Amino acid sequence: MADSKITVTYFDFSGRAECIRLVLTYAGKEFVDNRIKQEQWPGIKPKSPFGQLPFVEIDGKVYGQSLALANFFAREFNLYGKSNLDSLKIDQLAQLNEDYIQEVVKVFREPDAEKKAAIEKNIKEVVAPKFWAFYERLLKENNGQYFVGQSVTLADLIAYDAVTGFIKTYAGPLPDSYPLLKALVEKIGSNNNIAAYKAKHP
Repeated sequence: MADSKITVTYFDFSGRAECIRLVLTYAGKEFVDNRIKQEQWPGIKPKSPFGQLPFVEIDGKVYGQSLALANFFAREFNLYGKSNLDSLKIDQLAQLNEDYIQEVVKVFREPDAEKKAAIEKNIKEVVAPKFWAFYERLLKENNGQYFVGQSVTLADLIAYDAVTGFIKTYAGPLPDSYPLLKALVEKIGSNNNIAAYKAKHP
């Protein structure tokens, strides 16, 4: 994998591709960050294995499904824990975060402006605090510093994206009442690779 040529194709925002990008970035693996415009998608869609974005090309072969790809790269770059139980804990948080995402994407599916506003209010006042509390508790149950073990794993990068990525548009900034989660986000954000990446793609 160290010598593999990797291209990540997605739109020019965080969304479903961000965890893939974060894993590769944190690991220091060079990749082509192919950010396309909405109007380019119809022409590119036939290349996608399932008619979806993101998709990733690895040495000329194309693969889909964002979570599967993030998991794969995490395993390749030793960010998937040290045991099957560690991997279970990472998968648990990943699936929990999927629940969070599904709550947020309701905004995009609602055409009525008044109902959309109500959904956005619920995300900020109810949904986001609920999931932030889940993340805070999981950190406390481990060691307060990481979700799994004694070092950064995919779980930490997923939570970092949940706080700093597209969800932040609707959830707002993380309050000080979640100190463990806030400290983790700051720690991930201060990594040299991540900091350089976020400077280019805030």
